[in-house]
Amino acid sequence: MTAARAGDAAIVIDQATGQVITDVNADQPNHPASLAKMMTLYITFQQLQTGKLKVDQSLPVSAWAASKAPTKLGLRAGQNITVLDCILGMITKSANDAATVAAEGIGGSEDGFADMMNAQATRLGMTHTHFANASGLPDPTDTTTARDMVTLAMALYHDFPQYTQYFATKEFVFRGRLVRGHNNLMNHYPGMDGLKTGFTNVAGYNLASTAERDGHRLFGVVLAGRTAGIRDRLMARLLDDGFQNRETPAVLVAAAGRDSNGTARRLLAALSPISSAEAETVSLSPAPAPRCHHCRKRKRAAPVAHTGCTARKKGAACPQPVMAKRKASQDDE
Repeated sequence: MTAARAGDAAIVIDQATGQVITDVNADQPNHPASLAKMMTLYITFQQLQTGKLKVDQSLPVSAWAASKAPTKLGLRAGQNITVLDCILGMITKSANDAATVAAEGIGGSEDGFADMMNAQATRLGMTHTHFANASGLPDPTDTTTARDMVTLAMALYHDFPQYTQYFATKEFVFRGRLVRGHNNLMNHYPGMDGLKTGFTNVAGYNLASTAERDGHRLFGVVLAGRTAGIRDRLMARLLDDGFQNRETPAVLVAAAGRDSNGTARRLLAALSPISSAEAETVSLSPAPAPRCHHCRKRKRAAPVAHTGCTARKKGAACPQPVMAKRKASQDDE
């Protein structure tokens, strides 16, 4: 199997007809990041459908599951968690510990579960995909394509219609605290009701989405976006075009990719702004954040509009948003 690299890729398919509306580098090997959890969820739904699992069933948390890198629910070894909370934790927070608990509960071990994932991928015709673990945390053998991921997304909705409402979950209460989801586009794009976000340093920003308008459902996948906001805006444009049965220009996909060059970005701006989604306001070529004269240092640009620092009483905290530094190679979306 060809080694994966993080390169721009996108695909949009009409569910009813199977028509591929947009296809840009859809067979290029990429890293799945947390889109791998869609397969973990597929097998979990399979187990529920056959009665081998129940949504209220408690699963034990192992030390291996508890040790997973963020993002996570903060599970501790020796605790228990229900299957439903594992599902919601994976869908909203992309919780790596919850994914591992489900994998061990179903497959006996995460390695054993990965074998199940790969066997199911073969049955679904995902010929360019290999899963190394249940969460999508970085592994050199992990690989997939946009076409394989959209195949999986469509299979989830076709094979388990009784469970697909979970993908519309934006937040849930877990042990007394509110857990909010990462899929910001779902808050802003009309008709979007799932599926899954993903990010690792090696993969870039990935997104699988589905939206329905007037009984017409589309599925889309974007891989290797440069930022979450740019990825979301591209997905919105892809779906907008898809509902108009119009192919999205490949240059727009290239401009959103992490390997994009200046020419692609300029063409993106000239062709059409991607304005359907307002999950985050991100400049295509962000200017340095202004200095705040109160804290005397340059603030790191955050994915929201920067309003500038206004005069206020002495001792007040600087109001400028500061993005927390990402941990290397951890799936935090």
